[in-house]
Amino acid sequence: MTARIYQIQKNGMQSGKARTDKWVLEYVAAEGKRADPLTGWAGSGDTRQQVKLTFPSQEAARAYADREGITFTIIPTGPKTLKIQAYADNFR
Repeated sequence: MTARIYQIQKNGMQSGKARTDKWVLEYVAAEGKRADPLTGWAGSGDTRQQVKLTFPSQEAARAYADREGITFTIIPTGPKTLKIQAYADNFR
């Protein structure tokens, strides 16, 4: 079992910073998705793809993975940049 540990990023529709301090552990897909012959929906037999665990810190996620014997990769958080702009800049 391998997993990814990463910090939740703010999406494009979000102006605040709610839930961006949480860390997520999610399993890497063991098999690819395939189309169901009856419905055509994509699916797989790997049920671990449905599991997404959240933790308050990176250390807590790392401790959980170590305790359960899960090999993991930590995806670092990108730098946060602020674009300081005045309202008057929209009319230049």
